[in-house]
Amino acid sequence: MATIGETLNALFEAERAARAHHAALRGEGDAKLIPELRAATAAALKLEDEAEATIRLVRLAILLGDLEGDAVVDLLIDILGGVSPEARVAAGEALEGLAFDRFKEVALGIERALARLPKGSPALGELPFLLAEVGEPGCAKLLGRFLQNDDPEVVAAAIEAMAELGDPVAIPLLAKLERDGRQVQLDDDEGGERVSIADLAHEAREILEEMAAEASPAPPPRPAKGKR
Repeated sequence: MATIGETLNALFEAERAARAHHAALRGEGDAKLIPELRAATAAALKLEDEAEATIRLVRLAILLGDLEGDAVVDLLIDILGGVSPEARVAAGEALEGLAFDRFKEVALGIERALARLPKGSPALGELPFLLAEVGEPGCAKLLGRFLQNDDPEVVAAAIEAMAELGDPVAIPLLAKLERDGRQVQLDDDEGGERVSIADLAHEAREILEEMAAEASPAPPPRPAKGKR
């Protein structure tokens, strides 16, 4: 049976090997590498063994995060829509890193995701929070696309993300939902509750209006009228 020291050394060796393999794959060039990553991602997403799928998808997400291009964004979003929570975290971090450097590329990928992903995809509920975290000027407008989704859970995520983003551009978009009676489940430490999209939109609009008011400069004081 291996000692703790031996096991640590084996772990370090495995990490060195992983980094060497990562570098070797990066050296292959995007044209050769991306088709292989697409096939590997598709295969990993179909695995019934979640532990094995997680190992593969996490490593794929890390590798994809070092690349660029439309196909890379689409693959990371596919991983974000998978069943492995750990892989979704890795894909989200990779997408966020890409968005800070190449926002337009990621934004276009998110638009494609809205059109191509099936209803109920976990990615559609995660992408709004990614946009809130990135905070680029175009994020509020893109979040508005999520408000038009047929899935009320996706709409609720977009509303929450708009409140986090704090962009007053979203105020009129939220106002349009204040008669939407669809119900969603909000989870918390006490078990959660059912609330309407209308209530969520109203609360988010009030938050944004308050933030906008606080950010507006106060008008200068009016000069006192002198005595005649």
